[in-house]
Amino acid sequence: MSTSLMKHVMKKYTLILFVCIAQLGLAQNKIFVKRADEAFAHKDYVTAAYYYDKALGDETATPIGKVPYFSAKRHKAKDGIADVTYRMAESYRLEQNFVFAAKWYRKVMEQHEQAYPLARMWYGDCLRANNQLTDAVNQLQLFVSGNKNNGENLSLGLKALETARYAQAQMAQKQPVTIARMASGFSKDENDFALSRNNGKYWFTATLAEANNGHLNQIYLSGADSLSKRTALSFKADPKNPVNFGAASLEATGARMYLTRWYRQAGKLYAGVYLSRCVDGRWLEPQRLNSFVNADGFVAMQPFVTPDGKTLYFVSDRQGGFGGTDIWKAELNIEGLPMNAVNLGATVNTKADEQAPFYDPKEQRLVYSSKGFTGMGGFDLFESFWIGQEHWSVPRNLGYPYSSTKDDLHYCPDEEAEGVAYVSSDRESDCCLHVFRLHYTKPERVIASATLTGVVLDCDTQNPLAGVEVSLKDLTSRKADLVLSSGTGRYDFKILLNRAYELRLEKSGYFAKVMVLPALAVFKTDTLLNPEICLKMFVVDKPIVIENVLYDFNKAVLKPASFVVLDELVNVLEINPKIRIELSAHTDSMGPDWYNQKLSQQRAQSCVDYILSKGIAADRILAKGYGESMPIAANTLPDGKDNKEGRKLNRRTEFKVLKAN
Repeated sequence: MSTSLMKHVMKKYTLILFVCIAQLGLAQNKIFVKRADEAFAHKDYVTAAYYYDKALGDETATPIGKVPYFSAKRHKAKDGIADVTYRMAESYRLEQNFVFAAKWYRKVMEQHEQAYPLARMWYGDCLRANNQLTDAVNQLQLFVSGNKNNGENLSLGLKALETARYAQAQMAQKQPVTIARMASGFSKDENDFALSRNNGKYWFTATLAEANNGHLNQIYLSGADSLSKRTALSFKADPKNPVNFGAASLEATGARMYLTRWYRQAGKLYAGVYLSRCVDGRWLEPQRLNSFVNADGFVAMQPFVTPDGKTLYFVSDRQGGFGGTDIWKAELNIEGLPMNAVNLGATVNTKADEQAPFYDPKEQRLVYSSKGFTGMGGFDLFESFWIGQEHWSVPRNLGYPYSSTKDDLHYCPDEEAEGVAYVSSDRESDCCLHVFRLHYTKPERVIASATLTGVVLDCDTQNPLAGVEVSLKDLTSRKADLVLSSGTGRYDFKILLNRAYELRLEKSGYFAKVMVLPALAVFKTDTLLNPEICLKMFVVDKPIVIENVLYDFNKAVLKPASFVVLDELVNVLEINPKIRIELSAHTDSMGPDWYNQKLSQQRAQSCVDYILSKGIAADRILAKGYGESMPIAANTLPDGKDNKEGRKLNRRTEFKVLKAN
């Protein structure tokens, strides 16, 4: 065979081999993508990212050269490499590896943004999670400005921008708090979280590579001032169906421990709350709590038991909640078993997820994590105070450094060390929660609620008025409470910070009164004294003089000063919508009777016309002129001389109640 022919044959075989290898590479990539897609569908984002990463390798080494992946589809958006790249970014974001997620979103944004318009928003959100707050705000502002005609995208972008700006503001503030990761000996790829302290020991949850247990979570305890010297609690488990144990909470005696037992199957979380008892220094196998806590078909987890062992707070997505996972509580019987379950309500819970409750019975303070309020991103830590009557105060974000741009959960103060608390956070990790110790200056006690107290009087006698129906309406929740004033005229209500209220007072035979109490940002005392309020008594058909209704001389034209007085009568009519009145005008005896009658009718009508202009219905008020026919004082003195003071009293405007209901 000639040299030229041999070269031609070699080229032909090389080309065939090249094509075969390319086809093999493409087939292999399809397998990677299929595996990744299946993992993504099951919410196994770590596995999904692994296989997408293998599929997105720029090239694969072969014995004869390099074969590019997806070469035939490289420029097609929403197909091939573009779609896999976007799913890679989504996988990293959903597994909360925001550093890698930002890298891949940026690739999508730079090459395929038109096909994947949300890429810029998620890129900005990942920058926020990575504490690149200025860049995050800039990217999110660009996203918002480019989506003003897309309502759904605009709403998402504005929320993300609000979160980034809030994080910026928090990082700029200075709190008398220091925070540092607690010494543990764990690597950044191992979990340690949900720490509490009981009887001088630390109790926490961890996943240790050294445990050789398939990265399962276990409960550990440590007696040292770190988590390094630790002992694992061992509970029986089926090796064919491995489960996690964690998030332990012990009552004060240390004899009962409530914990979470959980596993995942096909991307779904199965979790329940269990009780273990310590007998002769040994922890018995955990027993699943009854359906008050563990409702069939729903998740229950992250228990917190109060020190007295009487109340259990827990997290569940059961029916009756407000969306996602909510905070619930259950009363416990003498055996430590739940007797009921109550959702903490819409003030504490949101449509998003709430988790990891802690409750201090002394301060009546709940601290928990939520994604449903304005925060720095992920789970932020919030506090709310129990104020009685089934009410909690509006939750307050604890702010940086309690909260961060990532997840912050499992707040727990150290009862044995003043000014020390613990939180679990992934702020220094791409994957895992770790325990952080906070040192803080204990703030003055926040008074979240106060007692509003006041007294109702009779306007004429100035005596206390008993039996007045006093109602207080919260202008935020629209809920109202009603009490009757006591024999001393006193009433009391619980009120909250940052809430405006409407106070209404009613009693038969008296004109009702309504007043608005403005919201207060700070309570300086537990009791607020409301100024004394008097109610004006009325008797049907008995006239009441309206002082200082003035007219131009010899005319029916109201002087401007009269409008202020008549506005008060308008207010009475608005607050007392059932009463009908007669408004009357009177003159002195100067001038002819017919003239005085005509003038008084015109003056009464002027007053009524003004009141009607304020929206009072015409069938509720009648104008009546009486002229000089109904004097209340003598127009002349006994000696026949003019009585100026008497005539002044007779020139008056009155009203009387014709019908009270």
